[in-house]
Parts: sequence; structure tokens; C-alpha cells
Amino acid sequence: MQPIHWRKSSYSGDGSNCVEIAMTPLATHIRDSKTEEGPFLSFPSFTWSYFASYAVSGRSHDQHLRRTE
Repeated sequence: MQPIHWRKSSYSGDGSNCVEIAMTPLATHIRDSKTEEGPFLSFPSFTWSYFASYAVSGRSHDQHLRRTE
């Protein structure tokens, strides 16, 4: 198993509320930078890609589905 390489999210800014992300071929991992040894969330790569594109689009789920039909 290869080590996970974490990087700070560009949306975190310089404050203390930082999120870190690590991407692997099969999953995207997210954690709170203040708890490096603590738990983290993992999402399958496809799920994370869908979520990220949905979040960036700023559209409702129904609008997104109608657009892709």
C-alpha cells in the first residue's frame, strides 16, 4: 500500500479551519488538518468527481439530471 500524500485545500485560506485532501487512483480522502492522525472521509473517485462537478455548477440536482438527459 502506498502512502497517502495530503495537501491543503485551496479553499481553506490562511485560517485555522483547514481541510486537506489526498487523491489516489481509487479514492479521494478528506480530513481536518488539525487532526492529522484522526479519522478521514474516503469517497470512490467517481463519486467525488460527480460531487465536485455538481458543487461547482451551482445547480440543483434536478437541473443537473435534466441537462444530462
